[in-house]
Amino acid sequence: MPTLPTWGGKSRFRYEGSVETGTNITYGQERKIRVEAHQYAALRRRFRGREVPVGTPRTDPRRDSLGAWLQANVTRVAIASYVALILVHEGYVERVDRHAIRFTG
Repeated sequence: MPTLPTWGGKSRFRYEGSVETGTNITYGQERKIRVEAHQYAALRRRFRGREVPVGTPRTDPRRDSLGAWLQANVTRVAIASYVALILVHEGYVERVDRHAIRFTG
């Protein structure tokens, strides 16, 4: 089970699975959330080939960001700081800077 830093690097989280099979993300005090494979596929289709803001603010992620998409399509819980790093770790996106990612395919 990979352990990764959050997007801002202030804490860590773990996940099982993969973007292709779906992930079980464990964060904080053993809180868990699942992102299904079909949700990752829809996310990748939506942003294919684009540079997008990560959108990590919990209450108001930037419009057309990864965080806004996740809150609208997966969960109201702010999980962009985990999902962005999973996507980087598995090679689906490149980290552009501290605010943005670029979908590679």
